[in-house]
Amino acid sequence: MRNGINRRNFVRNIAASASGMLLGNRLLAAAGEERPPSPVKDRIKEMMRYRKLDSHVHVGLSKDGPEVNVDFMDRLGIERMYISKPIAKPTATPDDFRAANNLMLDCMKRYPGKLVGMTTLNPQYPKESLEEIKRCTGEGMVGVKVYYQVKISDPLFYPIVEKLIDLKMIMLMHAEASLGIGGYRMKYDRKIKPNVSTPEDFIAIATRYPEAMFQYAHTGGGPDWEYACKALRNYRNVYVDVSGSNNENNMVEFAVEHVGEDRVLFGTDNMYYHGVGKLIDARLTDAQKRKIFFDNYNNILRKGGYHVD
Repeated sequence: MRNGINRRNFVRNIAASASGMLLGNRLLAAAGEERPPSPVKDRIKEMMRYRKLDSHVHVGLSKDGPEVNVDFMDRLGIERMYISKPIAKPTATPDDFRAANNLMLDCMKRYPGKLVGMTTLNPQYPKESLEEIKRCTGEGMVGVKVYYQVKISDPLFYPIVEKLIDLKMIMLMHAEASLGIGGYRMKYDRKIKPNVSTPEDFIAIATRYPEAMFQYAHTGGGPDWEYACKALRNYRNVYVDVSGSNNENNMVEFAVEHVGEDRVLFGTDNMYYHGVGKLIDARLTDAQKRKIFFDNYNNILRKGGYHVD
């Protein structure tokens, strides 16, 4: 099976992840395996040992308000969440992204020190996008989160990337698996939008702007994470986050092996237990987990003077 996944590993990973602790114990018993050496309460204690910055999370995509985010922060020991409300529609207007950013600013005011905004924009409106970056960073936002109105490698993004270089801030971009460029093609039709950014698009923009910082979103959210990590291996200014609901065996370890322990970021994409559990369960050293949970993103923030003490 892929990545050496077998019955024992599958059961072990479900059992150990924070999102599947209790279910995993039942599966172990049914499969005739030994129970995990640590009971759930010990694993929760282990989880709370790590400082955590959630680099990829949203507010406003459902009826839930920011109080839900904060509730999960308290449960899981997450110090700060870097929030956005991305707009999926391809015709997102300045009024649309200003409204989304206003919601994030309101969340920041309601929960200062806990929720920090990422600016949403549509580069098809270059003047308004730059104005929005100025407005939102002036109110304490620390980066940009963009969706798939335009590929990250499109020249429309150039002035935005150059502005973020000046501000020493990162751009978080919604990403998907490659559509075939570079040798990989999905074996099934996921209805991927034509302007969704692929690893090749990240490579193009990272090569043009080696001094910029880019975050390849949710390797745990559906893309072919093996392909993405291999493709992005040598592009030091591209970071990958492990957010999403995918808890495949060896995913986090694979990212560390191929991208490097300093370029993997913790994020949940609102899959809170999954996000924490997959890292707690990963076969990594304590120092590596600390880097991914906290240090790596904090070092990015440090460049612009927005780090957490």
